[in-house]
Amino acid sequence: MGRGTTSDLQHHQLKFMIVLGIETSCDETAAAILKDETDLLSNIVSSQAVHSPYGGVVPELASRAHMQLLLPVIEEALKRADVTLSELDGIAVTRGPGLVGSLLVGLSTTKALAVSLEIPFIGVNHLEGHIFSNYLEHPTFNDPAVCLIISGGHTELYSIRDKGEYTFLGRTRDDAAGEAFDKVAKMLGLGYPGGPIIDALAQDGDPTYVHFPRALLTHDSLDFSFSGLKTAVLTYVEALHEGEIRENLAHIVSSFQAAVVDVLVEKSLRAVEHLGVRRILLAGGVAGNKALRKKFKEKTSNKDIEVFYPSPILCTDNAAMIAAAGSFRLKRGERSSLDVNAAPGMRLIAESQK
Repeated sequence: MGRGTTSDLQHHQLKFMIVLGIETSCDETAAAILKDETDLLSNIVSSQAVHSPYGGVVPELASRAHMQLLLPVIEEALKRADVTLSELDGIAVTRGPGLVGSLLVGLSTTKALAVSLEIPFIGVNHLEGHIFSNYLEHPTFNDPAVCLIISGGHTELYSIRDKGEYTFLGRTRDDAAGEAFDKVAKMLGLGYPGGPIIDALAQDGDPTYVHFPRALLTHDSLDFSFSGLKTAVLTYVEALHEGEIRENLAHIVSSFQAAVVDVLVEKSLRAVEHLGVRRILLAGGVAGNKALRKKFKEKTSNKDIEVFYPSPILCTDNAAMIAAAGSFRLKRGERSSLDVNAAPGMRLIAESQK
């Protein structure tokens, strides 16, 4: 009897599940092995340096790199976990959102493995994966919360009633927070990705040196906007001589970062107060920003509000979070069919439910 039959799937749900997670949504090629939803046996991430000269991700280069790297990364994840392909009970793969060519590499590889091994697979929403990165490190957490997902492509707020139950609260109307970091870093010639570079440089700067605008803070909406901030930085530096920019670079980026952080924190706290919950989850690459974590700590220290976030390796795109979300859904009996397609514009939940 094949491993994908009904009786076998029921048997799998009664024991620990060993799940292979695959992430290829953008410019990280990643694979992870997860046991029983929280026991992370391996987590391999290969970042694509090929994009650095361009100041951003080149979709065609990304998909080519995934084709070259994915199988070796999967092999390394299995080796580190001391697990063989025959021991896998299921596979979780990012279905969307992301770059369509990159998503198809991961999805096609997953389908081939699932068929050959006769095991189920599940297409995972990348945003839900980011949320589940918190459950990996805080496995007992299961309370209502507000979740702020902040990355190069996303800045979104959700209400979480329980695992897998979300309500949309707000999102960026233009640039994502991580995208704003990348664009400001590019205009200042700092390199890519911009987030970690600005975070490190800003630690030596004065965040009050320039008062850049904080968009939508006077508005009742829980949406965000960062395009005006990006333009304000550009206007400011264009009025300076090159020597002035170099001399005050740390102050400029620190002031920019403070403007982003203030809006992210304020909107999250508004959501918490509006919903009457006492917990905030941070997820996505920008969740690793030191100034952001510090500001959240300052703003909640005298309030009955807890802030949770993953370690840095689980903030950026990785396969451990995909395996965690996939394990949760596989254990609930959810499965993807072989005709499932990539969904580059996939939403976590319809904005009409706001």
